[in-house]
Amino acid sequence: MIRLFLRFVRFTVTLALGALIAVWVMRRLQMLHPDHLARRAAVGAAGLVESARDFVGEVAGEAADREAELRARFEVGRVDDGPGEAWRHARSL
Repeated sequence: MIRLFLRFVRFTVTLALGALIAVWVMRRLQMLHPDHLARRAAVGAAGLVESARDFVGEVAGEAADREAELRARFEVGRVDDGPGEAWRHARSL
């Protein structure tokens, strides 16, 4: 009786493990599908471009602010448009 029970438990565990492995393999294969890869690459590229734009905007704004500060400190000319206006105008073109 014990042998029959142990055989049943081993069979059940093997079946469950096989099902888990099958699901894992199916998910991995779906991740390698060309449509899925292209979608992930497009989303990643869009996020990267947006991050780069934000970074460039912040750097240009900070540089313009620092330039205005230095011009005011050393009394060299004026920045008529205000900090960052020239860069913002060039970006909008």
